[in-house]
Amino acid sequence: MLAVIKADAYGLGAEAVAPGIADLVDGFCLFSLREAAAIKLWELTGKPAMTLGQDPGVGEADYTAEHVRPAVWTIERAAALRGARPILSVDTGMQRFACPPEQIDAVLAAGGCDEAFTHATRLGHVQRLLESVGGRNLRLHAAGSSLLDEPLARLDAVRPGLALYQNAVRVSTTLVDVRDTRGPGGYTGFEAARHGIVLVGHANGLRVGPCLVNGRLSRILEVGMQSAYVQAGQIDRAGDEVVLLGDALSEMEISAAWGTSPQEVLVRMCGMGERKYVGVG
Repeated sequence: MLAVIKADAYGLGAEAVAPGIADLVDGFCLFSLREAAAIKLWELTGKPAMTLGQDPGVGEADYTAEHVRPAVWTIERAAALRGARPILSVDTGMQRFACPPEQIDAVLAAGGCDEAFTHATRLGHVQRLLESVGGRNLRLHAAGSSLLDEPLARLDAVRPGLALYQNAVRVSTTLVDVRDTRGPGGYTGFEAARHGIVLVGHANGLRVGPCLVNGRLSRILEVGMQSAYVQAGQIDRAGDEVVLLGDALSEMEISAAWGTSPQEVLVRMCGMGERKYVGVG
């Protein structure tokens, strides 16, 4: 189990998440060495890590000092980082940070790699990995969150990212003003019988979409730079809670309304305000 904590653990805060799950995982995945060094990951958890992306200007001694193994996909990169026990990244369709099939033998030899992986979103990617490097006595992994339920994709390890964080976050704010709407409102001329205002806006990454007001499904009607209009009911008052994520409102529902991914929803929502952790010392 290699937990993906890149991008500050999808916005949840890697410095808190990593030690919180360290006893449940065998290691961590990050995009860059700098992410691991910034939170002193090895000192925090005592668990090794690997990177999935590129670190311009970083040498093998930097990786070994942090107990991090780099992904490699070119002969030059593999040779330069051989002392850091690099891991071969195989291109099975993603077409970034990965080695094309015709160069696999040369990169494996240059890096002395004993492990290989791919970025897989379907079983066809897993099969291509096996066809490319299977039977070479390499440790193999391919499955991220989307393939955890597929036994054929599990291989020697899995790399959950989004699966770690779904339903783990609750984002809330309060109404600072509530009033009956008199004709078209806001910049867009929205129409509603009653509306409230929250102090969250474009600057915080908020978009028009669903929310919960006093536990009732409602909607963000319009977003301004640092505030937004919320559809309100007759019982709603200033000071009442508005939930932007959590309870009965999932990342999937919000991402569908926003026209984006649940990963982006998490990163944006978790950066909107002060983070508080439940069950962390």
